[in-house]
Amino acid sequence: MPLPLDFTLLSMTELRNRPGEIFDRVANDGEAFIIEKGGHRKACLVPISVFFPDVAPTRIAQEIEQLEKNGEKSRVEITEKKELALRFDHSLRGNSVEVEIVLPHGYPNACPRVYANPVSRDAPHRWNDGALCLYGVMSGWNPGKHSVLSTLKLARQWLHHYEVWEETGQWPKPKEAPDAG
Repeated sequence: MPLPLDFTLLSMTELRNRPGEIFDRVANDGEAFIIEKGGHRKACLVPISVFFPDVAPTRIAQEIEQLEKNGEKSRVEITEKKELALRFDHSLRGNSVEVEIVLPHGYPNACPRVYANPVSRDAPHRWNDGALCLYGVMSGWNPGKHSVLSTLKLARQWLHHYEVWEETGQWPKPKEAPDAG
């Protein structure tokens, strides 16, 4: 997979003369450089978000600790888009459903995306990409109030609604579902 960056050539001499400035341009501005020494390309400098999710490690540690304190077990992965994905198992009428909470770059200021698999393609209350509609018009994502744990609770509430919809053909009213708080 090609890197989605525009690289600028930089001589080793320029890097030696202005290391702090070059570092700041990479870290703060997202610039990428190919370092040349003796006329040969030797290395590159790229923002760390090219390889890892752009999510504060302290926030992730707090989120995982909160999940563990509540008895939740997750599997953590990095997606192809270098986003963090937490996966949880859920039982739906005796069948296993995987809930995936994707933390996009910039989380918690960016709302997570949540997927459940398998669920019917024609299930209501889903976005075009198949994500569950948990934070929408009536209640929006609030990074100071919401977390992976509260999002997981909302996903389970959505799955309860889904189960009722499969049995009755009607999506339940919000008061009929268990509290996601």
